[in-house]
Amino acid sequence: MIYNNILPGIFLARPNRFIAHVDVGGRTEVCHVKNTGRCRELLLPGATVWLEESANPARKTRFDLIAVEKARESGSLLINMDAQAPNKVFGEWAAAGGLGFVPTLLRPETVYGNSRFDFYWELGEVRRGFWEVKGVTLEENGTARFPDAPTLRGVKHLEELIAAHRAGYETGVCFIVQMEGMDHVEPNDATHPAFGEALRRAKRAGVDVLALECRVEPGRLTVRRPIPVML
Repeated sequence: MIYNNILPGIFLARPNRFIAHVDVGGRTEVCHVKNTGRCRELLLPGATVWLEESANPARKTRFDLIAVEKARESGSLLINMDAQAPNKVFGEWAAAGGLGFVPTLLRPETVYGNSRFDFYWELGEVRRGFWEVKGVTLEENGTARFPDAPTLRGVKHLEELIAAHRAGYETGVCFIVQMEGMDHVEPNDATHPAFGEALRRAKRAGVDVLALECRVEPGRLTVRRPIPVML
């Protein structure tokens, strides 16, 4: 996916989940944060962030905060933190044949049971299934971890994927890693052990578990390569 009108800024503060104060060329701007998660390890005062300027003059906020440079001893790491980006990236990748075939139908936001899955797909009249997509922005020493906060919704999705698989659908969960250079993805058991347990249970039940590392640029996010998921 491609962003337009990208420019850098310096993160100052985050008064609430939805907005951030950012220094843009010496002026403090109120920016919309495209991720309502905690992101405490990313949005630190003084961090370089990347903004997309809106073309809509009626918006309350002129900019969207979409990426941040995380300072590390080994060098800064550019992390896309746009929560809407993983679904767009997965959709582009799957539609182009990333799953090993080009679906005849790829439909986002489809209800099954008590959940709304990110994608429903069909291949002719023979195969059909669901994919749930999770964006990963938490990094620790080259390992990507999910989630960065407890997610009961994520556990529910995994249980529904298991149920759909038992009902005859092909099902999978895909972790879109919104940064480069990761060795692997693993469940963040320290933060939410129930999610890790549900993910292992889903894998044993036949749910596909996939991780795709992205190539990250300030104005672009695309799939780079699959990486292992360590359970």
